[in-house]
Amino acid sequence: MKVAVRYFTKTGNTRKLAEAIAGAVGAEAKPISEPIVEQVDILFLGNSYYAFTIDPEVREFVKSLDKSKVGRIVNFGSAAIMGSTLKKIRKEADKVGIPVDDREFHCKGQFKGMNKGRPNEEDIKAAAEFAGKVMG
Repeated sequence: MKVAVRYFTKTGNTRKLAEAIAGAVGAEAKPISEPIVEQVDILFLGNSYYAFTIDPEVREFVKSLDKSKVGRIVNFGSAAIMGSTLKKIRKEADKVGIPVDDREFHCKGQFKGMNKGRPNEEDIKAAAEFAGKVMG
């Protein structure tokens, strides 16, 4: 099974999760500025809420995906206050015809004084375990 890991981060929190997931699935974690050029069965996509929505760069990345190259998206991320971005990612992916897995990984992320130290070692381990379960 061919897998790619892409992420968007402003704080570094999502990069930590992306690296753990990539290590678990034998892929390289790359920022969303690196396009998907080869066909992949699963795209692990890391992101977060910024100003109560997904960042416009994430929206444009999803919009740029070719449904003939991406089998499905598996969402992951962290956030200080907000919950999961799954619904926002699904809405964008639906526009380009790429299914989004119902399973996702989400944890608290440090932002300013909130959630100090998160994602922590337990979160990073849980992200890697999640990726292993997705891979079956």
